[in-house]
Amino acid sequence: MTIRIYTTRWCGYCRAAKALLNERGLAFEEIPVDGDSATRARLAHEHDGYSTVPMVFIDDRFIGGYDQLAALDRAGKLAGSSHS
Repeated sequence: MTIRIYTTRWCGYCRAAKALLNERGLAFEEIPVDGDSATRARLAHEHDGYSTVPMVFIDDRFIGGYDQLAALDRAGKLAGSSHS
């Protein structure tokens, strides 16, 4: 499983998403987009206007932000999750 997460330094949900992934022992690629309006605009355009961070991708599939990541974890659908 490959996980990519677009973040900003000031985002509490970004920190929470990274903490969740770290707690589960999952490696991820973090891509900071602080001040990178071009990348954020491109991502929003490609994903139906979704423009908040974090933006989480699993195996190149956009899953959403922290809430969606946490829901996958609660459902036991993150590899390495301690949930069944």
